[in-house]
Amino acid sequence: MDKLLITGGNPLAGEVRISGSKNSGLPILAATLLADSPMHVCNLPHLNDITTMLALLRCMGVGVTIDEKMCVEVDPSSINDYTAPYDLVKTMRASILVLGPILARHGVANVSFPGGCAIGSRPVDIHLRGLEAMGAEITVDEGYIRARSDGRLKGAHIFMDTVTVGGTENLLMAAALADGKTVLENAAREPEVVDLANCLVAMGANIEGIGTDTLTIHGVERLQGCTFSVMPDRIETGTFLTAAAAARGRVLLKDTDAHMLEAVLLKLEEAGAHLNTGPDWIELDMKGNRPRAVNLKTAPYPAFPTDMQAQFTAMNAVAEGTGTVIETIFENRLIQIHELNRMGADIKLEGNTAIVTGVEVLKGAPVMASDLRASASLVIAGMVAQGETVVDRIYHIDRGYECIEEKLQLIGANIRRVPS
Repeated sequence: MDKLLITGGNPLAGEVRISGSKNSGLPILAATLLADSPMHVCNLPHLNDITTMLALLRCMGVGVTIDEKMCVEVDPSSINDYTAPYDLVKTMRASILVLGPILARHGVANVSFPGGCAIGSRPVDIHLRGLEAMGAEITVDEGYIRARSDGRLKGAHIFMDTVTVGGTENLLMAAALADGKTVLENAAREPEVVDLANCLVAMGANIEGIGTDTLTIHGVERLQGCTFSVMPDRIETGTFLTAAAAARGRVLLKDTDAHMLEAVLLKLEEAGAHLNTGPDWIELDMKGNRPRAVNLKTAPYPAFPTDMQAQFTAMNAVAEGTGTVIETIFENRLIQIHELNRMGADIKLEGNTAIVTGVEVLKGAPVMASDLRASASLVIAGMVAQGETVVDRIYHIDRGYECIEEKLQLIGANIRRVPS
C-alpha cells in the first residue's frame, strides 16, 4: 500500500489543469445503460472509482472501449446480466446508481448494497421508495436490492424528505424512460446533477426545471447514444485553491468553471485571497500573506459543500484567528481533526462543530487518511508543515484525485509516492 511523503514549507506557485468530475462521470456512465446505441463519454478522470464503474459495466456484458484521452465508448446493447455484484460494489457507493437505469430499461435489477468512505450513514431508502412509487417491486435479500417492474415504470409525484444527490440522480434516470410524467420535489441542485440532466437531454430525454429543486420528467420511449463531455471537477478545483491559500501561494487553474464554486470562492476571499476568473480558468494569489480564519457551515448546493470542509479546516489550522467549522451533512466528517492535532493544530471538537484556532506553523508527522476528503486535508497540512509528513492509506485519495502528487509537484510541492 503506497504512502505520500511530503516535505513541507515549499512555496506553491504555478498552473494546474483540472480533471473531469468523478461525481459527474460516475452517474453519466450509469446513464449509458439507458441508451439503445453506443455512448461516447469524454473528459473522464483516470481514477479508481471510474475504473471500478467501467469494470461493473463490463461484468454485466456491456461493451467498453477506452482511447488514450480517456474518452470511453459504451455499447449497452450487449448487456446480458442485470446484477451488480458485491465484489465490485463494496468499494464504491456510486454503484447504486446503476439500479434505476437497469430497472427502467430492462425491468429487472439486482444490486448489492454499496460501500465507500466511512463518513457516516448514507441510506438508500429514498432511492427505493421513489422506485416503488414508480411501480417497482423491491425486496432486500442476502445483501442485495432486487427490483422488478411489470412492464415500464410509471411516472409518479415523488417528494424526497431529505436532499439527496444520489437519490435524485437514480430517480431522474429511471424517470427518463418511465411511462408518463414524474415530478421530483426537493431534488438536489448540485452541478453534477445538472450535468447528468444535460447528458440525458442530449440522449433524448424530456426534462424541465434543470438546476432547480423541482424536476419534471416526461418519459420517452427510447434514449439514444450521444457524445458528452463531463464537467470539470469542482472539488479538485477547490482543493488546489485552498492548498495555495494555506501555503500563501499563487495558482492558476485551467479547464475549470468558477460559477460552480461560488460559495467556496466567497470564503477564500474572506480568507484574504485575491481572485481573478475567466470562462475556463481561476487564479488565486495570496500575495505571500497568511490566510485569515473563516467560519463555515456545510449544506446542500448552492451552500458550502461538505466535500470542501476538510480542506478548509486544514487552511484554518494555519490561519490568523479562530474559525468555526460546522458539518451538517455527514456525522463522521470531522474525523480528520485528530490527525491534524497530531501535527500541532489547535482544534477542539464539540459535536458536529470544530473550533479551529490557527497556529503559526504545523509540524510534520505520520498521519493516516480515513476518507477521501480527509486525506486531501492531510496533504494540505503536510505541504505547509515544518519537516516531513507521511500520509498513509492514500488509496482513499486515489479515489477522487487524478495524479495528485504530479499536479502538486507542478506548483512546487515537495511530494512523492513511496511504497509501504
